[in-house]
Amino acid sequence: MDNIKETVLEVILSILPITVVITILQFTLVWLPLEMFLQFLIGVLMVGIGLILFLLGVNIGLLPVGEMIGSALSKTKMVWLIVFFGFLLGLVVTIAEPDVRVLASQVDQVSSGAIPRDILIIAVALGVGIFVAIAMLRIIFNINIIYILAVGYSLVFLLAAFTPSHFVPISFDSGGVTTGPLTVPFILSLGVGVVTVMKGKTSTSDGFGLVALASIGPILSVLILGVIYG
Repeated sequence: MDNIKETVLEVILSILPITVVITILQFTLVWLPLEMFLQFLIGVLMVGIGLILFLLGVNIGLLPVGEMIGSALSKTKMVWLIVFFGFLLGLVVTIAEPDVRVLASQVDQVSSGAIPRDILIIAVALGVGIFVAIAMLRIIFNINIIYILAVGYSLVFLLAAFTPSHFVPISFDSGGVTTGPLTVPFILSLGVGVVTVMKGKTSTSDGFGLVALASIGPILSVLILGVIYG
């Protein structure tokens, strides 16, 4: 019950500022049509209810399951298994990410189908999956995250020079949308679960950084997609 109250309060405090700002603009500068303003208020109510249910689902289901899967994989002490399921889970959770689908739909609409929605979703998901697998290797072999970030972004800037210009902003937006409300909790909890079982690892220094690495993958994959389409 306390968890429900905290979640409701958190959602109210998060959506209240934007609601207040839009309401002030409505009666001062913008003057939206009354029908549109009422649609906005209904939308805020529906978003609030949806966020409450979503966050409750994350806390009840995604976070515990992610940690348990990470712990179970680490106990096998099989590197290939940890890496494979890291890739697979990164892939499927990104396909389910609402932010990725919104971006893909917008790109498909603006490009008049030149960049197909499903192709973009698969490319982004593959990028996340590959870099979650790399993040698992980083945890297992204690690789400094700075080295991976340096190599990753060096490849990003290199590919950007050979990719059509309109793919570059799409690629960076693809990296941003993977830090959405579904992907982040699961990937973080997976990393923390892997770290808690492995000896000599700490949750704070080794369990985090997965999201930073996972966001590089979609940028690279979409830039490669641009090279192919270009």
